[in-house]
Amino acid sequence: MIKIKYLLMNLTDVFKNETPIMKRMQMLLIGVFAMVFSFTELQGQNARSGIAPVFSRFVYQGDDQVYKDHPLEHDEFYTPILQGCYPDPAIVRRGDDYFMVHSSFAMVPGVPIFHSTDLVNWTQIGHVLDRPSQLKVEHAGIAAGIFAPAIKFNPHNETFYMITTQFAGGFGNIVVTTKDPFEGWSDPYKLNFGGIDPSMFFDDDGKAYVVHNDAPDEGKELYNGHRVIKIWDFDLEENQVIPGTDKIIVDGGVDITKNPIWIEMPHIYKRYGRYYLMCAEGGTGGWHSEVVFVSDHPRGPYEPAENNPILTQRYLNPNRANRVEWAGHADLVKGPDERFYGVFLAIRPNEENRVNTGRETFILPVDWSGEWPVFINGLVPFEPKLKMPEGVINKAGVEGFFPNGNFIFTEEFKSDDLDYRWIGLRTWREDFLSITGEGLEIQPFETNIQAVAPISALFKRQMHKNFTATATIDYTPGSEKDLAGIVCYQSERFNYVFGITKKNNDYFLLLQRTEKGESEVIASTKIDIGKPVQLQVKAEGDNYYFNYSIDSGDFVNLGGMVSGDILSTNVAGGFTGNLIGLYATSANDAQPE
Repeated sequence: MIKIKYLLMNLTDVFKNETPIMKRMQMLLIGVFAMVFSFTELQGQNARSGIAPVFSRFVYQGDDQVYKDHPLEHDEFYTPILQGCYPDPAIVRRGDDYFMVHSSFAMVPGVPIFHSTDLVNWTQIGHVLDRPSQLKVEHAGIAAGIFAPAIKFNPHNETFYMITTQFAGGFGNIVVTTKDPFEGWSDPYKLNFGGIDPSMFFDDDGKAYVVHNDAPDEGKELYNGHRVIKIWDFDLEENQVIPGTDKIIVDGGVDITKNPIWIEMPHIYKRYGRYYLMCAEGGTGGWHSEVVFVSDHPRGPYEPAENNPILTQRYLNPNRANRVEWAGHADLVKGPDERFYGVFLAIRPNEENRVNTGRETFILPVDWSGEWPVFINGLVPFEPKLKMPEGVINKAGVEGFFPNGNFIFTEEFKSDDLDYRWIGLRTWREDFLSITGEGLEIQPFETNIQAVAPISALFKRQMHKNFTATATIDYTPGSEKDLAGIVCYQSERFNYVFGITKKNNDYFLLLQRTEKGESEVIASTKIDIGKPVQLQVKAEGDNYYFNYSIDSGDFVNLGGMVSGDILSTNVAGGFTGNLIGLYATSANDAQPE
């Protein structure tokens, strides 16, 4: 609109002192631009009159007791290093730089990537899959899309590789490459093999390999959860596995006579002139673990360590304090002190044994002074904090580094460059939002939160068991089909909607609970939208409260205490944690009572 205004203002100067024909052209162009401007202005007025909500402020505050009970000393840092749904970590080192990637499923952009120089202080530098040609999850359920990325560096061609499985868009297993992770990644190369959880290995002689999880050969499956690890030779010129080179190098797991389940996420490391294959085993749940094998050749045969598993929490007292469970899916790297460290996923259940923060990224030192890598304290109850590598200063939460512990995250929505922690679902943020002089404007889609389709919502991960998230909204719904507000989203079938809508000539605030795809309006109340409205979700473990405030007054609860059960992985299923969203729709199905 601003550019059109300037064009209209300058047309007179452009055609000044011209012939009658030019003057008639001037009048014609002014008429055309005026019509376009009027239409654009009308569209803007329609949006401001109630079709598009504006969020002017968002504040998230964590308040977990574990961080109050365990304050940091000057030489300590917290683990998990990434709180909230950052699962399936994989890490690589080049020189003094560390890069770490994570699964993103149907979140957009895909594969968050972090950078560090010391394994303690992390900065998100973006996403690996940051454009539509790389990521096609428009019709993927929340637990589909991008699974288990691995990131490797090949010193022979000075190239980074990120390899993953994309269960969407007809992709399957893919690899993307870059010379510099700060500068973006290539379009995907689609790989000609099945299975999931691929990783790569580059040997000293320049040869390249891909290893991955797959089903047993046809007719040889022995039990539910029976999987194998395969290896392929990889053609670096074609970025493709070499046909006919596939070989099973692990069948079932450490001991197939015990029916091990879900051997997956393999990584190969070379040490002492031998090849170590480390894998997750037991499934990403209560029996999760990490195991290791060794061979004299990358293609095997591989023998398991006698001390497997080398990382797990499955044997421990379930009533222990500050429980951490489901540990596994690890990757190893040398730290700045030249000791080994392992990043891995685990969960911190609440008092009801529910997993609302999802699978988080933890770290432990690893002793590899002997034949086998051993996670230090990897088989005993994890402590919430660790000693830093010597010489490192903890800068978490300052100077642009990612926060952990209890922290406050505030977003005023004054810049087009939104924090990377804000994500879309099945669609790109730019498709539905814009930053205006008033704040964040969300153009609603004709889909609602239950759709397996792009939805107009901007999400941030829940990162604490106890938290408050407060959003200020300016919104006038035009009809009962319009709704905007704040949501807690575990999936399209399990979520809460806390939003403003219209019924007849009145405006209402309502709370809707969706469980297994069935929705129920728990509570509703008439609301005065003539003054600023604040919407707030507050969690105290499994107890969630949805509150509102008018014109900065006291917060009032709507619907009482509600359970966070439907926001937990072990109730809703899937692989993600709760997402807190700023949401708008023109296909609302929630009606006030």
